[in-house]
Amino acid sequence: MRRIGVFVCHCGTNIAATVDVKTVAETLGKEPAVVFATDYPYMCSEAGQNIIKDAIKEYQLEGVVVCSCSPRMHEATFRKTVSAAGLNPYMLEVANIREQCSWIHKDIQEATAKAIVLGRAAIAKVLLNTPLIAGESPVTKRALVIGGGIAGIQTALDIAEAGYPVDIVEKEPTIGGKMTQIDKTFPTLDCS
Repeated sequence: MRRIGVFVCHCGTNIAATVDVKTVAETLGKEPAVVFATDYPYMCSEAGQNIIKDAIKEYQLEGVVVCSCSPRMHEATFRKTVSAAGLNPYMLEVANIREQCSWIHKDIQEATAKAIVLGRAAIAKVLLNTPLIAGESPVTKRALVIGGGIAGIQTALDIAEAGYPVDIVEKEPTIGGKMTQIDKTFPTLDCS
């Protein structure tokens, strides 16, 4: 079984005003595979990141869960932190307890219970994670337009005018779509 560390952020009072972060850390610390759990006022700060790095080394952590703000905000920060401590950056999960708990709940017990559930879900995810290696795949800058109606034809023309090769695929024997079924178009009564 993996050795997981849980780090709960107060986010100043953004989280701590509505979520009992100490209870969250204590409860998640009792989960199977969790060998270390703590809370800190600003986990994204340099001091907070150092707590994570030190715990990874001291407790030989194989996975990290950070209960904090949105992954959009600091997931890259925490990935760099665990990577600097020698852990694969994809062995990190961020549980968003700020936007999903503290900002939407008024009741501390309800917000705390939900934060614990989100933390448990992140722990379960880390247990299933596999260390990954970032890579790149070559991309051929070419477009495929499916449908040879008026919209498909115009899309193919726009892409071609932008300088990219384009292929158009139509299931019918001719292109033009519904326009081929119309005799004249409004308001000029021109041939479709």
